[in-house]
Amino acid sequence: MAVEKICVVVVSGTRERLQMAAMAASVAAVSGMEVTIFLSMNAVPFFIKGASTDAPSEGKFGELMVQKNAPDFKTLFRQAVELGDAKILPCSMALDIAGIDTATLEPYLGEPTGLTRFLDLAQGAQVWTF
Repeated sequence: MAVEKICVVVVSGTRERLQMAAMAASVAAVSGMEVTIFLSMNAVPFFIKGASTDAPSEGKFGELMVQKNAPDFKTLFRQAVELGDAKILPCSMALDIAGIDTATLEPYLGEPTGLTRFLDLAQGAQVWTF
């Protein structure tokens, strides 16, 4: 049976992990899959309006992505929403702990969501964590 629904949990703030999560989400979304992305912990600050996409690299590949001008992860996440059936949900707990006001988040993000609600949305889906 083909996968019809994926959920992507993004907790890392490193370039390679943010990029892989964004690539998986955008390709799945434009391929017609239902995609839900849950942003939490170290990933959330990158989705404040105007925040840099200059995430620290884990290794050489992260630096190569910059040198080769690979599309940045925020562009890919935005395209997943605009071109496919993707929803990007920031973690309400992470926003509270970091003191981030929802009005400061990128406009393509959905409503803040708790982990309990995300787990409900993830039923029957493949879940990937980055």
